[in-house]
Amino acid sequence: MIIKPRFRGFICTTAHPVGCARQVERQIEYVKSQPKVDGPRKVLVIGASTGYGLASRIVAAFGAGADTLGVFFEKPSVKNRTATAGWYNTAAFEKEAKKAGLVAESINGDAFSNEIKEETIRRIKQDLGGKVDLVIYSLAAPKRLHPVTGELFSSVIKPVGKTFTNKTVDFHTGEVFETSIKPATEEEIRHTVMVMGGEDWAMWIDALKEAGVLAKGVKTVAYSYIGPELTWPVYREGTVGKAKDHLEKTAHELAGKLKDLHGQAFVSVNKALVTQSSAAIPVVPLYISLLYRIMKEKGWHEGCIGQMYRLFADRLYQSGAVPVDDQGRIRIDDLEMKSEIQEAVMENWNRVESDTLKEITDIEGYRREFFQLFGFETDGVDYEADVDPNVEIPSMKKA
Repeated sequence: MIIKPRFRGFICTTAHPVGCARQVERQIEYVKSQPKVDGPRKVLVIGASTGYGLASRIVAAFGAGADTLGVFFEKPSVKNRTATAGWYNTAAFEKEAKKAGLVAESINGDAFSNEIKEETIRRIKQDLGGKVDLVIYSLAAPKRLHPVTGELFSSVIKPVGKTFTNKTVDFHTGEVFETSIKPATEEEIRHTVMVMGGEDWAMWIDALKEAGVLAKGVKTVAYSYIGPELTWPVYREGTVGKAKDHLEKTAHELAGKLKDLHGQAFVSVNKALVTQSSAAIPVVPLYISLLYRIMKEKGWHEGCIGQMYRLFADRLYQSGAVPVDDQGRIRIDDLEMKSEIQEAVMENWNRVESDTLKEITDIEGYRREFFQLFGFETDGVDYEADVDPNVEIPSMKKA
């Protein structure tokens, strides 16, 4: 079939297998062009199929030579529907990892469930030699069915306390307009924390430790974002921020639980990037398009793979103690948050309107990267060619 992008809101409902594979190959090529990382050997990535989770898996495998087990929830191709982008990404990753002689195993299912945790433990014992020395937690799900209580939680992206009004952009049309978001209820805040906070991360580490599959000196990392004051009302001080506060609190608790293994737990604060999650947050796409323009001009721009390589090489596995801020967080948003960058963003924020959008932002770069998340607008891919949407993930077939 000939596959074209189709949209529902900020989600693309189709994905291109060849384009997704090429995007994965490019990330691998980038990592292989960098110095090797003296890093982990056996890695579990929870949320391994897209964005930071996928990039983490690529860096672990091709930067440090690690065997990896990835957990995710993706959909295969059915009849005339394509698979999800994460499915195609994983198939491409496994193919390249196995060509490089690396173990690359995958589990598809609800990572919040006890069943998937139990299956993961079994597969660590079966496929990764019994222990892992790095656990990446990079889930980005809108809902969570609690494995103990059975309650279904749904996250929301809303401010807390009062209505938030500011500019945003429809990156498909280039229209800049004002948007207002009503504040979340206490119940919505609670739900968002239960989906995006640290409880499930802690459940994973507890289950892995109890099963004896965490190696001595194990590290575990979850991902967060702070950003500029401009985005705080809808992000850091909003419902998502409440969840990230809980995530950071959980990191400190896990560090205590891992002391007997000489293990460590961190939250890594990362740069604003084009992801499926960030595209859903009002104001953020416009901010990112302004940020990209300035960071590219300065030569400081990084994508997911550049960020994750730097996390591994310059933070987690550099010689000596892992450098953290005064709250114990790893900061690889350091270039984004430089004062000269933020001052330039704010100056342009005050000027940006529909008629100045292309002049002072990188909206085209934002739009292109968004399409590339789903395998579209990728150089070297013939999008008029007939392709088979039915792609197998090798380890899933075996399992």
